[in-house]
Amino acid sequence: MDLATVIGLVGALVIVTLTMIIDGGSPVELFAHPQALLLTFGGALLAAAVAQPMKHLTQIPKWFMVAIFDRNKFDTEGTIILLASMADKARREGLLALEEEIKKVDNDFLKRGIMMVVDGVDPAQVRAILEIEIKHTFERHEEGGISFLNAAGGYGPTMGIIGTVMGLVSILKQLSDPTSLGPKIAAAFLATLWGILSANMIWLPLAGKLAFRNHEESNYYRMLLEGILALQAGENPRVVRDKLSAFLPPRERAEESAEAKA
Repeated sequence: MDLATVIGLVGALVIVTLTMIIDGGSPVELFAHPQALLLTFGGALLAAAVAQPMKHLTQIPKWFMVAIFDRNKFDTEGTIILLASMADKARREGLLALEEEIKKVDNDFLKRGIMMVVDGVDPAQVRAILEIEIKHTFERHEEGGISFLNAAGGYGPTMGIIGTVMGLVSILKQLSDPTSLGPKIAAAFLATLWGILSANMIWLPLAGKLAFRNHEESNYYRMLLEGILALQAGENPRVVRDKLSAFLPPRERAEESAEAKA
């Protein structure tokens, strides 16, 4: 599980709860009117669903899981070591020797790239094919979960306002009982509160997390691309390691360099 996501979501809810208590209210009031929750959450999700094809809607649970759980953790350092060892073997035994190494590779993108290298595909073609795959994967993710959650974040406040207006319309029909107006007006504005809270505490932050995951995956595959082309060019294993280490943050780069020297 991604602790940053959990801490952010839970922490935001705690802050809202503490603020209500300090202001003399009660957190129970947030859930006193389920219709506000139904309209803001259900309405936002269904409105966002209109903009998505049916095949995308079946992936909604998956998008939430990807945003909340750290499932796209890439072993960048391990991959650099693997590609450096492949570069060493390719220089000593030739590119055909990498056919055996392919069996040790779990990543389909890397496996496909090395197969093209072994088959003697032109380097420019290898780059073009793999860059197209990276580009379309990145765009597919943006058009899927990221777009969906951003849309839900946009519709949430609007659904809240609709709920408030509906509540006020109902209140205006009951002006003959002034003593009940205060609680009913407060209940009506609860929909607006939930619309704003859901957008800024759930939908938009989760969309941002998916966007981060997307960029992280894209950078990882770009590193694989450079490693594949380095194998094809017959570059020195040390050069391959140094080139791919540039994709690591400075701190991890220093650690990886120290491990290599050891």
